[in-house]
Amino acid sequence: AKMTTPGGNDWPFWRGLENKGLSGAAGLIDSWTPGGQNMIWRQDFIGRSTPVVFNGRVFVIGRTGAQQSMQEVVACFDAQSGKALWRYAYNLRNTTIPFNRVGWASVTVDPESGNVYAIGTGGMFHCFDRDGKILWKYNMVEDFGARTGYGGRTTTPVIDQERVIIGFVSSGWGAEKPMTHRHFAFDKRTGEHIFTATPGRGFNAPNIYTMPDIAVIDGQRLMISGNANGNIYAMKAKTGEPVWNFHLSKRGINVSVLVDGDRVYAAHSEENIDEATMGRIVCFRGTGSGDITKTNEVWRYPATVGSTTPMLYEGRIYFIDNAANLICLDALSGEKKWTYSLGTVGKGSPVMADGKIYVTETNGRFHILQPMDTTCISLDMDEVKMPDGRHAEIYGSPAIAYGRIYFASEEGVYCLGDPARSFSVVPATLSRPAEMPAGAVPAYLQVRPGETVARSGDQVAFKALAYDEKGRLIGEVKPQWSLKGLAGQIDAEGRLTLSAADKSSAGMVTATVGELSGAARLRIFPQLPWNVDFSGFNDGENPAAWIGIGSARSPGGKYIVKTLEDGEKVLSKPPAERGIQRHFAFIGPSDMKDYAIEADVMGTQDKRRKPDIGIIASGYTLDMMGKTQKLELRSWVAEYRVKETIDFAWEMNTWYTMKLDVQLENGQALVRGKVWPRGSAEPAEWTISVTDQYPVQEGAPGLVGVSYAELFYDNIKVMPR
Repeated sequence: AKMTTPGGNDWPFWRGLENKGLSGAAGLIDSWTPGGQNMIWRQDFIGRSTPVVFNGRVFVIGRTGAQQSMQEVVACFDAQSGKALWRYAYNLRNTTIPFNRVGWASVTVDPESGNVYAIGTGGMFHCFDRDGKILWKYNMVEDFGARTGYGGRTTTPVIDQERVIIGFVSSGWGAEKPMTHRHFAFDKRTGEHIFTATPGRGFNAPNIYTMPDIAVIDGQRLMISGNANGNIYAMKAKTGEPVWNFHLSKRGINVSVLVDGDRVYAAHSEENIDEATMGRIVCFRGTGSGDITKTNEVWRYPATVGSTTPMLYEGRIYFIDNAANLICLDALSGEKKWTYSLGTVGKGSPVMADGKIYVTETNGRFHILQPMDTTCISLDMDEVKMPDGRHAEIYGSPAIAYGRIYFASEEGVYCLGDPARSFSVVPATLSRPAEMPAGAVPAYLQVRPGETVARSGDQVAFKALAYDEKGRLIGEVKPQWSLKGLAGQIDAEGRLTLSAADKSSAGMVTATVGELSGAARLRIFPQLPWNVDFSGFNDGENPAAWIGIGSARSPGGKYIVKTLEDGEKVLSKPPAERGIQRHFAFIGPSDMKDYAIEADVMGTQDKRRKPDIGIIASGYTLDMMGKTQKLELRSWVAEYRVKETIDFAWEMNTWYTMKLDVQLENGQALVRGKVWPRGSAEPAEWTISVTDQYPVQEGAPGLVGVSYAELFYDNIKVMPR
């Protein structure tokens, strides 16, 4: 869709209306002073991403609070006055991300509905209406296996027609157990899962923050994005089918691509795939299919551009390298025109408006530049400082709307402009040209919802859609339906009625029309209570419906069934051959609450190495730590927002029973844990407890293990309170 508006008034995506970093605004300021000239308003807020501006409102994501009150927060301000209109704060859980990296990805607004999309650093994905009401949400870690880590890298949601798309490295269930980079598309209004795109396998970076650019090339609507395995991939935007790949780097790509016509501009700062140098800017043709690495390159330029997205304007393309040098190249030939030093650290992407470049530098600097033919002139450079005098961190880019410039920093949200200029809001308009030619032939069948979670006994309605060979929607069709691995009945209209069950399961709903077939994925959980042992599993298997448990084909560090010498079948977590030893597994839906979890556990010892063994309930963890011989309750391992730790001596090669209970009452959570030798009477008293004044409201039951040595689980019970 082509979005147009006079003067580029709205800025609903972090790179602007058309995702290019360009605004049609005129008459913008070329200087300002913090607290003085041309600073229209400032509001207290701690942000590290780009604001978005739509229909007279500014939306930001960031962090708030201290100690127990540390949370991620989405906030909305009046674009004219800066008045705070609403805010929604929520907890992080089950993550190693530190507080100072919270709020990494920018918010996105859908120009059609006005809905607001925010993906949190810990995986919470919310859709709000313009007034802050939650319309739908997912926990992408617990529902889809998103990997979060200390780096905090998180991708910004992308709107494309009916879809909102996000991507990350994940380890799901079934065929999606292997850890790799995937893109997830949802219906932007309802949250229904549409497809998961896995264009290539493997990953060479655990977390990346590249996001797709949408373009029509050779009649195909494509989403083109960097990948954690170092490739740039093109996928059909409506189905996720892979089209082509361009191999650029030996490690993951963080820089988002920019597409102009059939040219794709990309960059990275890791080791190049074809020579022992670091970093490259490249232009290649986004045409053809398969591996186009050796055939489609137009030009290359040596540079270490690891974070920022490029900007293209009047035949020139602008990049910012890791050392905060702004590089101007001829877009057709790659010839360098000039470089300009912004400072020392380049994280914010440049924005062009009114013939000027507005750009930030991480160490508190805000630049207004005048690009020339062979040089660049500074019109203004101001420094944003914290109250203690140090430079405020600025990681995001400026947003241009309504003749004003908005940006977020560690020190606050700013609105810059000429205070004498009249303020008016002209919303974006959205038009969709017809895409489907008459007589199109179906070539791909898609089943919706593509992935869902249900309880035994539920009814779920499915439908099938046909697309042509270029990925264009033809329409809904009436297929033949069938089930694989699911207990239930599905009628001719796609209505599935699940049988009652006492165990979790997972399977497929398949639709067939002639030679075409498509499938949806479904996880089913019984009503509580659950009682899971592993007697029905073969060695090397694991429960099909659990998230993040790992693949039996590559079990190192993940959870697989194993028969012990005494014949007992248990869930084993062996040490990983390389990389991290801490892994989470989630054994139920993310919206569960008012329950307790219990499990039998045992650790072993490898020389001096001992494991940590934990269980999870509603976002809280009870952890037996082997090396330190302690027992801990917590909600966020990187920050210990809520933490209680006691000395607790426990033996290796000895079975214990752990129990964790979370009680939500009177606006707080009472979290209690107990541990006792397996087979003995459960003690009446709790071993450890903590009260959370900012409670996590829900969360999937789960397991966590740090397998410095092998550890085991058995007899897992989840019980209603």
